[in-house]
Amino acid sequence: MHRFKRQPLRRRHLASVAACSLAAMLVFSLGSARAEETFDLNALIEAAKKEPPITVYAVTGKIVDTAKVFSEKYGVQATGKKVNEATQVELMIRENQAGNVVGDVSLATDVASAIGQLLPEGIATSWTPPDLQKDIPEGSRNPLVVVSDPHVWTYNTEKYDRCPITNIWQLTQPEWRGKLALLDLFDKPLYADWFNQIETHRDADVARAYEHLYGKTLETNGQSATAAWVKAFAENGPLLADSTTVANAAGAPGQADPFFVITSTAKYRENLTKGLKLGICAGVEPFSGFLYPGFGLIAGQSKSPNAARLFIRYLMTQDGIASQTEDGKISGNSKISLPADEPSGVAKYLGELMVFDPATAGDDLDKRESWQDLWRLNHRK
Repeated sequence: MHRFKRQPLRRRHLASVAACSLAAMLVFSLGSARAEETFDLNALIEAAKKEPPITVYAVTGKIVDTAKVFSEKYGVQATGKKVNEATQVELMIRENQAGNVVGDVSLATDVASAIGQLLPEGIATSWTPPDLQKDIPEGSRNPLVVVSDPHVWTYNTEKYDRCPITNIWQLTQPEWRGKLALLDLFDKPLYADWFNQIETHRDADVARAYEHLYGKTLETNGQSATAAWVKAFAENGPLLADSTTVANAAGAPGQADPFFVITSTAKYRENLTKGLKLGICAGVEPFSGFLYPGFGLIAGQSKSPNAARLFIRYLMTQDGIASQTEDGKISGNSKISLPADEPSGVAKYLGELMVFDPATAGDDLDKRESWQDLWRLNHRK
């Protein structure tokens, strides 16, 4: 088993928080039907109109227009700001400490930090619209998952007639050395957290994939199968870069030897706008990618809690999330489907994507630096 640094005091704190959360969820469940009956959307709108304007932090720039449409629809002033995952966490912590909240709503912040710090410490809270909760899967209600972002193995469709791999262990072979790319896991730690999610929930599948490819049992030398794969993957020298660079490395037309990457389906819109040739690798063992949850959180000290809740509810509707579902992002509302013309076609492959489990995200945060260290020690440029 791969050795990781432990934080026992923090772990006990999280365990206590988890127990309290479970109790709260039980109470929530028992009262959910009654809450739905008593929820008054018009009353929420009127209460929101009496509060100060709100600011919404989100990882997508589309939040700017979403906030404008929301303001026009409800007469409640909202401003959207594009802020990446890590910066959202930093801002919410600092604003909470200063007692001066600027960001009232956080959309798609760093999941591990949300579970490990923001929610337990009351820096942020989660609220699920009572009238919509029946359409939200139980595991996505607390914290509320507004949208999930698919990250998929991606190849150049101009170069290849079909996906050039069928197994993630092929990416550790010499032929792919220097021809792989992913988001910088030191800037975007969700990839380090993904490694921990794999080890926690799919390690046996990773070992089985090795056996299927090579016809023999994986020798891990005491490590997990996941740690062995991450080590070998890093040794093949993947390029760590921003999302645009990664997408272009794979999808730019006219390449003799394009990169093979993992990237968000949101970049597939550039097939239409920039002529990229991005294609989803389906049928890859043991998974064709993963779904990263985007929580909708409200600042614990927000002076406009009703306006923030109204905005969260808006995001759980077709109108509120349409600009993101057109990028292949999956609404937390099961009644909302992807558009038929969504560029990536990911709707056909959702069953092949590994789903992040927020219940173990606290462990992801604890072990994040260890996965980054493993990568740093083995990465070959």
